[in-house]
Amino acid sequence: MSIEVIKPGLASSIQDKGREGYYHLGIPPSGGMDQRSLIAANLLLGNHEGAAVIECALMGPELRFDETRKVAACGAEMLPRVNGEAQPLNEVFEVPAGATLSFDFVKAGARLYLAIEGGIEVPERLGSRSTYALGSLGGMQGRTLQAGDILALMPLCGQATLGRRLPASLIPEFSKQYKLRVVPGLYAHRLIPASEARFYAEDWTVASEADRIGYRMKGGTPLSFIEREPPFGAGDDPSNIVDACYPIGSIQIPSGSEPIILHRDAVSGGGYAMIGTVISADMDTVGQIQPHQKVRFLKVTLEEALAARAHYQKALDQLRQMP
Repeated sequence: MSIEVIKPGLASSIQDKGREGYYHLGIPPSGGMDQRSLIAANLLLGNHEGAAVIECALMGPELRFDETRKVAACGAEMLPRVNGEAQPLNEVFEVPAGATLSFDFVKAGARLYLAIEGGIEVPERLGSRSTYALGSLGGMQGRTLQAGDILALMPLCGQATLGRRLPASLIPEFSKQYKLRVVPGLYAHRLIPASEARFYAEDWTVASEADRIGYRMKGGTPLSFIEREPPFGAGDDPSNIVDACYPIGSIQIPSGSEPIILHRDAVSGGGYAMIGTVISADMDTVGQIQPHQKVRFLKVTLEEALAARAHYQKALDQLRQMP
């Protein structure tokens, strides 16, 4: 009951819903960057929604199955193929024993989630099988997949139905330009008002440095900070502060030039001012944005962010209740 990794893809890793409760110790949650797609792939198969899957970033792996298993691939548009024959996305299909599963180049989105009937069996670390590569924790020996890896599979936990498909209303839509809602941060007051307004008015371009740790943005006007007497320990750069905690989704702007959205493998704190936080309901979207695509930030209130979170949770409930 195993899968051999023939080709690992660009940055494929084992992920589940993540490990909560250790961020205060400097250990981030990790887990799927697009939680909804991860959950959808598992639920299609009848797996537990938090079963370990393979997160495939931009370029999928090539895998050989030693026994027949049903699988589901959700998220980015990265067409799966069994022995070269095209298979559907967002639908349960079967990989026969001895067959090879591969993927076409990504057409839209950035991350695909491959769930396998039963789930992938790697040791739990702090209550999760998710890979945190920066800390060499979890997943396959604490790293992304490599050629020659053998992935053990969990026992079958139910009867997955061939052809079971996500309803069209629950399949994510991808674009080449995105709007990300932001709640202003603790240090937004450090910006000159005109500069803050320009931050929300301009388009930003996702840089090639866009990974599980953070998404760097380029192409906008550098931000200007209100002059101050630097506090002891903060340093002379106006974007520096005395160390503070970083929530997932927080936006920091080193030297005021290139915003960075911190994601699920980000460090838990440091000395950069956070001018805002991308709301939790939009963090799945961040994980599906490709390098060189456009982003516009939209300022929202805390009440609007909470309403968006409730709407997001409703969408997850619809996944759990799908026939």
